[in-house]
Amino acid sequence: MVKPLRVEFCGEWYSVDSGAPFSIGRESDLTIDDNPYLHRTFLRLYEDFGLWWIANVGNLLSATVSDSTGTVQAWLAPGAKLPIVFQTMHVMFSAGSSTYDFTIHAEDDFYNTSLSASHEGGTTTILPVTLTTSQRLLIVALSESILTQAVPGRGAIPSSAEAAARLGWSMTTFNRKLDNVCSKLDKLGVAGLRGGAGHLATNRRARLVEYAVATRLVSLDDVMLLDRAAEESRLSASGAPAGNTADSTDAVGAVDGEQSP
Repeated sequence: MVKPLRVEFCGEWYSVDSGAPFSIGRESDLTIDDNPYLHRTFLRLYEDFGLWWIANVGNLLSATVSDSTGTVQAWLAPGAKLPIVFQTMHVMFSAGSSTYDFTIHAEDDFYNTSLSASHEGGTTTILPVTLTTSQRLLIVALSESILTQAVPGRGAIPSSAEAAARLGWSMTTFNRKLDNVCSKLDKLGVAGLRGGAGHLATNRRARLVEYAVATRLVSLDDVMLLDRAAEESRLSASGAPAGNTADSTDAVGAVDGEQSP
């Protein structure tokens, strides 16, 4: 018999024993929210073959799971399942404009992730991709609500128009840079950022936020960049000198491989 799991969501703790599956969703053992975009039962934790598993039992939504260090990340599509082999596993998913996250704590640590995490001291992260200045700003603008929440659990993803306004960019600039960063990550093998036949997925903003936060691609320390960019954009619009405006981030992007319109 496997050892019990503990699930942490919005500061509350739930115990999961091996006797019966534990469901997560809109109307489940762990009721996330009354969000109509969320499945009644979306995820399920259960024991099989001497291991704990997490399964996506929904038919529309996907989840992003990662270890405590953010160096291991997987996309749990509908119908998929994964063994829980890390002592700490973070789970993020989006339903409508809301993004939710919870943490699974296991007593077994098959890969000694807690030991490797303690050696890192929580201060060193190996980034899977190099971002331009403007690409980082875009991701932080979309992730701001998630990164700044006092208690992890629920955050809102802004619309493209809201994120563009936060940055002081035009919609043309914002959409072009969103295309560029999604294309860059897609080429590196990040699933869920592009649809079939070369068409961008409609939920790419949510998936981009999930991936960036789960892998520590952006952090709370990056949020200050938004206020700086907004102020520089305001100064640029008023004709005052500015060190790095939204237009200058366009120039940086062009040098680093982004195409200007």
